[in-house]
Amino acid sequence: MEGNGLLLVLVGIPFLGALISYGIGRKNKTLRDRFADGVTIVEFLIFLGLFIQIHTTGNLQFVWKGFCGLGMSLSLDGFRVLYGLVASFMWMMTTLFSKEYLAHYRNRNRYYLFVLFTLGATVGVFLSADLYTTFIFFEIMSFTSYVWVAQEETKGALRAAETYLAIAVMGGLVMLMGLFLLYDTFGTLNMDTLHEFMISGNIAASANKLYAAGLCLLFGFGAKAGAFPLHIWLPKAHPVAPAPASALLSGILTKAGVFGIIIVSCQMFYHDGIWGTLILTIGVITMFLGAVLALYSVNLKRTLACSSLSQIGFIMVGIGMTGLLGEENALAVRGSLLHMVNHSLIKLVLFMAAGVVFMNLHELSLNEIRGFGRKKPLLNLIFLSGALGIAGVPLFNGYVSKTLLHESIVEYRELLAESIVSPILYSGSAMTVIEWIFLISGGLTAAYMTKLYLCIFIEKNTDVAKQEAFDEKKNYMDPVSAFALCGSAAAVLALGVIPSLTMDKLADLGQSFFAFDGEAHAVSYFSLTNLKGSAISLCIGGLIYVLIVRTYMMGRNEDQKLCYRNRWSEKLDLENLVYRPVLMKILPFIGVLVCRIGDTLLDSIVVALRKTVYRDSPLTHELEEGTWLTHILGSALDHLRYGVNCFRSRKSEKKPCYEKYYEHKLARKHDQIRENGGVITRSMSFGLFLFCIGFVLTVLYLLLII
Repeated sequence: MEGNGLLLVLVGIPFLGALISYGIGRKNKTLRDRFADGVTIVEFLIFLGLFIQIHTTGNLQFVWKGFCGLGMSLSLDGFRVLYGLVASFMWMMTTLFSKEYLAHYRNRNRYYLFVLFTLGATVGVFLSADLYTTFIFFEIMSFTSYVWVAQEETKGALRAAETYLAIAVMGGLVMLMGLFLLYDTFGTLNMDTLHEFMISGNIAASANKLYAAGLCLLFGFGAKAGAFPLHIWLPKAHPVAPAPASALLSGILTKAGVFGIIIVSCQMFYHDGIWGTLILTIGVITMFLGAVLALYSVNLKRTLACSSLSQIGFIMVGIGMTGLLGEENALAVRGSLLHMVNHSLIKLVLFMAAGVVFMNLHELSLNEIRGFGRKKPLLNLIFLSGALGIAGVPLFNGYVSKTLLHESIVEYRELLAESIVSPILYSGSAMTVIEWIFLISGGLTAAYMTKLYLCIFIEKNTDVAKQEAFDEKKNYMDPVSAFALCGSAAAVLALGVIPSLTMDKLADLGQSFFAFDGEAHAVSYFSLTNLKGSAISLCIGGLIYVLIVRTYMMGRNEDQKLCYRNRWSEKLDLENLVYRPVLMKILPFIGVLVCRIGDTLLDSIVVALRKTVYRDSPLTHELEEGTWLTHILGSALDHLRYGVNCFRSRKSEKKPCYEKYYEHKLARKHDQIRENGGVITRSMSFGLFLFCIGFVLTVLYLLLII
């Protein structure tokens, strides 16, 4: 082991804490909860200390040679310490909140075990200095977080967990293929070394292989980020997972996927316009689709989950613009980084606020929770801070990052107009369309957050008795939960009010991870030009709320009372419409068909060769029937039967016909078994079966010697 061991400690504390907390939980549940809180608090304090000292300590490195074959490499720079701090802060707050939220849950010991395991894996992802280390911790994170989704063990939870795990496994396998291609091409998976290869310009001969590897990595990281079209797990996993876990799934685990996309886009494909165009296209689709799904949802946590899908799209738009803008990508880099941080903190607030609603009502339908927060000012302010932040309202953190992203699109369009850059796929007019999709998506965000806020905190429930019970409920969360929610909301507010002293400093700290080493010009966030973009989005949001939410999405129930209606058809579910039929019906059918055709074709060739080239020689005498064993056994049975018959009738019975002799029957059975065995061993299926056994044994042998 070489380097600063503190980095290994940061990864190891949660893993060790998980095992200890599980053991404690077998004896004392209260002590287990406090110990888990202590582990996350210690992790946060260490990252906070490193965050404060990063300017003096500089970058830290740690290498464990030989770990899992290729070794483990960890690094700590500005971006990594920033996201380690964000992750540990979110884990600390959600773990504090989990004590009350999970008070009536089963299997809490299992929950805390895998929460801490996932913290260690997530920290490992963000501290990784090479893609092999990233892959190891990435896969651990995928499997341990699966338990969060399946925690309640209901039919819906298990199905959502199945989808989540399937996407994670497929993404991991494709990512591994990309790592093989990269290692074969460059002989290394170290991020800094790969970046040096890219900027050297001597990769023309390996360009095709490089793009193939990049697409494989994008598939794997995009699956975890929830990018289109691999987003299908996100709207289903969040509603069934416990609210603290949903906050982490949305706020941090998706950013682990974005972390990988940044590595591929900004370090491997350094200033690559073609790659930037691909990321921008995926980002635009993800951004708009997620916003539309969130608008039509009538489930609180599903709305927030679809919102996360949309915000990941915003971030990917920024990452795509970093490739298109080249050396002039300061706005895109800083906007992408800050929107990552903002989205993480905002979703921490919103999902924990949704958790307060659920743990009191055990309902998530907007019609059932309607009016719950009318006389709860603290919960109102907490939820409002997150809603205004994600909607991009000035003086809140989301406004700053969305302004930077918007300005990067405008800047690229102006550069196209001045012919300073050449269009890759999108012309100036196409970029205008993308700008309007960006603004409309921001308007959709404002519309669905307005829908949630007014439903929970302003409107009255259609059931008068239920509304009276809501109004009388005062003790809806304990002091520890209130601290967790208020602390998270305070972080959101602090970033938005004085962006030049907070958010600009964070951007300066982390922008080098995006391969940006220049100086960004100062941005006047509250100028009329920047305020105009936010105003357009908010006005669009107001129109969408009035024209779609208050008219199309509202209807009368059986009691003729106004309620929210689910207008999104289940037939449009991409998982049931495309993925499950393709993976579970079409591909297996094609595979079986191909194997049958190949098996039949191969057998036909064998038969044809035996009748022509390898024709059997003529027999000089008749072949003997059966073997010595069937002859002896059959003769014995025939004599036994003859003796029994004679004993019964006291006289010799007429011998049966030849076909009824046991000797003949056993000989025919032997020939039938031998022929069936010969057909099987000559078939292609048998050959493939033997190949699979050999392949498995070879892999096991390689794993053992490695």
